[in-house]
Amino acid sequence: MVADSFRFWIAGTGLLLVLFLILHLGGVAIALFAPLSFEAYAAGLHRSTLLLLAELGLLAAALMHVSLSLVKLIVNRRAGNSASLVSRRGDLLAVLAARSQAIGGLLLLVFLGVHLHQLRWPRPLAGEELTALRAVLSQPVSLALYLFAAVAISLHLFHGGEAAHRSLGILDPVNGSLIRHSFRVLALLVGGGFIVLALLLAVPELQLGQP
Repeated sequence: MVADSFRFWIAGTGLLLVLFLILHLGGVAIALFAPLSFEAYAAGLHRSTLLLLAELGLLAAALMHVSLSLVKLIVNRRAGNSASLVSRRGDLLAVLAARSQAIGGLLLLVFLGVHLHQLRWPRPLAGEELTALRAVLSQPVSLALYLFAAVAISLHLFHGGEAAHRSLGILDPVNGSLIRHSFRVLALLVGGGFIVLALLLAVPELQLGQP
């Protein structure tokens, strides 16, 4: 019963974080095409009275997702569940994604702390959000961390989408293939999107139309 509860909350918080990632990717992407609109969007978002509650909720969801995943891993190991992952379809990327869940989750937790320290505490002044973001990404160490985090996100979604639906009891032979392939495409789009954004914001000359 406890294990079922763990799976439910891990899956639920994971899907909530996926929704946030999609919205966050879309919001930051505005900076590439309309910098002034991005600054207006960021300023309006930061003036919202609900923003702090949303941020605290997302932080709680992230901490719950990571902590419960680690507890579940420890419980499984203590119960003797040490079966090695074998791909029956020769799907090496799926095996890599499954095996990297724990280390990838820890990397993302570290990244979240660094990201909040760089761009949230303290928050850039109104109209300087993009400047602050580019200043962070212009640092090679920071850029490398952001790129590794994007890869970790992609691998996490590649495995986690199907696993979450299985844990929630809505994965079956009829919809299994659709859910699996949909989340794998989403994983590549989200992870790849953050990689492209980081590189283009770090090196503005790469953007089309830049001198």
